[in-house]
Amino acid sequence: MMDKRGGGASAHRCKYPHAFGGGNPLAERNTLRVVVLTAVMMVVEIVCGVLFNSMALLADGWHMGTHAIALGISVLAYVYARRFAHDARFAFGTWKIEVLGGYTSAVLLAVVGFMMGYESVSRLLNPSRIHFDNAIMVAVVGLIVNWVCAWMLKSGRSHDAAHGHHPHGHDHEHHDDLNLRSAYVHVIADAATSVLAIFALLGGKYWGAAWLDPVMGIAGSILVSVWAYGLLRDSARVLLDAEMNAPVVGEIYDIIRQSGWQAEISDLHVWRVGGGKYACILAISTSQDVSADDVRRQLHTHAALVHISVEVARLAPV
Repeated sequence: MMDKRGGGASAHRCKYPHAFGGGNPLAERNTLRVVVLTAVMMVVEIVCGVLFNSMALLADGWHMGTHAIALGISVLAYVYARRFAHDARFAFGTWKIEVLGGYTSAVLLAVVGFMMGYESVSRLLNPSRIHFDNAIMVAVVGLIVNWVCAWMLKSGRSHDAAHGHHPHGHDHEHHDDLNLRSAYVHVIADAATSVLAIFALLGGKYWGAAWLDPVMGIAGSILVSVWAYGLLRDSARVLLDAEMNAPVVGEIYDIIRQSGWQAEISDLHVWRVGGGKYACILAISTSQDVSADDVRRQLHTHAALVHISVEVARLAPV
């Protein structure tokens, strides 16, 4: 019978643990708080957007609604990754669950951008009366909520950096907690659309430029789409193990080259197993008396390499 938590693999546990993601408890707690705040503000903005006939406000409310779902996914990813962190079924730990959460959030962010653009174009072609004073008041409250949420998530990002998620000083944007980054981008996108909504509503109230409301909705959709693309690109790269252009790969070649051995790397695979943490499989060919342990000791000088497998092919002396 299979173990509910270990999938029947408990009898084959390895000597060394394979849980490389350190987790981010502060980010998990703060993201949950942000979900609650965002959900409350979502209801307020959607209701007021309908009552006051503001597309910018309504778009911002829809935007926050999808963000609430996406942020909820981020929280679930943290919970699931923490719960199964030591489950033997996960060959390299559960860190990629968090990355998958970030990817899913990015997909929802792209959907929001499309919805905002579609509805804004419709309102631009078919304008209607807007209750500016009420809509402006709600948009300002929404911006304040966004600022509070961004501050809470920013503290989680600071915790991520302070706990060794950037061990070697390279490629910092890829060392981020991508799940937290996706949550942060959702909130910042909310704040940006709130600012655009306020600007559009003020323009309509004082300059009679009611067309600014849907135009700002279009601008917001473009901005959100650009951020969604960046998140999709970075999280997909991790999920697909497309890391062979990371700086750590060149540094592995440098370590072997500078070791003094007459050795050549014949095969190398590098992939990420945590924030700024990599596993590698390395095969070298050499005519010298070099062991796999010698190579591992050299590579372990690189703080980002946390799981190393080495194969040495002995060549006949020339």
